[in-house]
Formats: sequence, C-alpha cells, structure tokens
Amino acid sequence: MGRYVRKIWSSFLKGDMILLILCLMATAFGCLMVSSTTAYMGTARLLTVQLVAAGLGLLVYAVMSTVDFEFFSEHRSILVFINLGLLILLIPFGTDNGSGNRSWLNFPFLPVDIQPAEICKILFILICASVMASHQNRRSAPTSVLHLAFHMILLVGLNIVLSKDVGVSLIFVFIFIGMALAGGISVIWFLLAGGAIGALAPIIYYRFLDEYQRLRIQVLFDPSLDPYGQGPRYHTMQALKSLTGGAMTGQGLGEGYRTQQGALVAQHTDFIYSAIGEELGFVGCVLVLILLVLIIARIIWIGNRSSDYGRRLICYGVASALIFQVMSNVGMCIGITPIIGLTLPFISYGGSSLVTLYAMIGLVAGVYARPAAPSHERYIRPPLKAHLS
Repeated sequence: MGRYVRKIWSSFLKGDMILLILCLMATAFGCLMVSSTTAYMGTARLLTVQLVAAGLGLLVYAVMSTVDFEFFSEHRSILVFINLGLLILLIPFGTDNGSGNRSWLNFPFLPVDIQPAEICKILFILICASVMASHQNRRSAPTSVLHLAFHMILLVGLNIVLSKDVGVSLIFVFIFIGMALAGGISVIWFLLAGGAIGALAPIIYYRFLDEYQRLRIQVLFDPSLDPYGQGPRYHTMQALKSLTGGAMTGQGLGEGYRTQQGALVAQHTDFIYSAIGEELGFVGCVLVLILLVLIIARIIWIGNRSSDYGRRLICYGVASALIFQVMSNVGMCIGITPIIGLTLPFISYGGSSLVTLYAMIGLVAGVYARPAAPSHERYIRPPLKAHLS
C-alpha cells in the first residue's frame, strides 16, 4: 500500500504543475462564484459538495496520472463495455433532476447523483486515442475511419435514446471531430460527413427533436419569435439581462440583483457566466475566459510536446471537450448558441463534472510525465528465424 502511495506521489510531482495550478485557480474561483450565486438560498450545502468534489478530483488526478496510455489501450474492450454499462444503468436508476433529461443516476446509498456521461467522456477519449493509434499507418483508410466512427455513433446514439440529453451527446461528437482533425484524418471524410449531415438535418430536426428543442434553435434565427421573452426566449433574455447588468466592474459578489432574486435560472450551473457578468462585470468575464484559454492552450502544448501519436491524441481530445463546453456555455449566455445545458468547466457547480475534469487533466499530466513510451515498450523483438539465420 505504501509503495503504491509513493508511486502516486512521485507521479503527482512529475506532472505539469503549471497546468495544475491554473486548474486549481479556476476551481477556487468557481467555488467562490457558487458560494456567491447561491447566497440567497441561505445554505452552504452546494459549496460543500463542490469543495468535496474538488478534493476528490485532486485524488483522481493523482491516480490517473500514474496510469500509462498503453494500459488503457490494451484494455480498450473493457472501456467500451464500462461506457455501455454506465449508460444502461440509466434505465433502472435514471433521474432528470428537474432538467427534463434523464441524465443522472440516483443511487439510494449515495448522497448525490452521478452523471454517467461525464465518466463516459473520459473513457471515450481513451478509446478514440487507442483506435486511432492502432490505425495510425492507415488513418484515412475506410476501415480505420469506420472503426472510429462506430464507437462515436454507438455512444452518442445510446446516450440520446436513454437520456434524451442532446447537449452532452454533442460533446462526444466534438471530441471525435477534434481528435480526427488533429490526428490527420483526410479532410475528404469531413466533407462527406458534412454532406450527409446536411442531407439528414431536416429528418433529424423534425423527427428526433422535441418541440422545445426546435424552438431553442428557432429563436436564434427568428427575432419575431417570442420578442418579449415570455416563452422559448425567456432564459436567453434573462441571461443577457444579468450578463449586461454588471457593466464594467459588476454589482459586487453576492449583490447581483437578478442572481440574488432567483430571476436568473440555473445561476450556479448553466448560466453562471451570466451571474459572473452581473456580479463582477465585463472585467470578471474576461478574466475567466483568459484563465480557461490558458488551461486549454497548456493542454495543447503538452500534446504537441509528446512524440507519441496516441498520447498526443489524448491531449487533443481533452482540449476538444473543454473548447466545446466553453464555447457552448458562453454562447448560451450571450444568445448565439442553443440552450443545451452544458456547464462552464471548473467554474459551474457540479460534482461529477469537476471530478471528471480533474481525471482528464490527470491523463494530460501523465502525458507530460511520460511523453513517449519507455524504450523497452518501443522495442519489437524480431522473429525467431531472424535469430537463427
């Protein structure tokens, strides 16, 4: 036991301390905003959960940084079955937490709910990296691309069917696109996929999206639809009013008028960026974006630093997930993307999300500590005949 603890501590010290410090800074700021935006509730429960999740996240970060990519790659089939099993658990234990999407697991013996898609996100990055690494010499061949696409379609399809959560499912798609682009898959495949999506878009829009989901898309392009914000445009207008209500420096922590009155829905989760704008103003919003961009840039830098194809892809996959979540969350708050219920990484309240983020950062830390496979793993023993001849 002591030997393993020393190994974890050694790996922890070998990780990228700059990246870890940036993440801790973002988490500390997130805890501050969770405390501020929920002050009117008169309870510290949500802050306590977030702090516990941060501590657990650090532990998971340390453990994940010790496990090498080759281990995950060798057990890819197990990772696939774990992903499928986690999503299937939504059938008996799924709950919507008031969101309308059956995205959380509610176990009677746990004090909090768990979002399985967050865990699936980590394993999906590892699965994609393993698949692409196994096909790296023929990365644009039809069999290679179809193998990779199969895992994405399987996970996205199952998640949509069981949870109805399109927003989280889109993260898997964006991770797939980001890793495929960075991995050097031919642009022809993206053009073909774009054409196929364009042809299927009307069918998907009218047959597979609920009415409220279609309205969330329509309000982005039709200003005459609900101009007073009493219907499908309500949340967007409330978010914009809060975001712009803080002017340059904000109304002060715990002093945001709409935030503290409860007029801003999900002020500590989906719309925390709007609450930041109201309480800390334009300056606070810019500083948050700079911090998140620095985290993403550092992850990409670590990936570029690695000479191993699979390890680089892990970093690009993590960066892709963060980029999509930041763009989507901020876009929701300023009214340029549909409201799909994605949190702002490290900032928004969410235990499952925070632990998952640190697990992904732990993978990146492992790449930083071991940017290439050890020499004995790169050595390929020649056939026996070569020794005898």
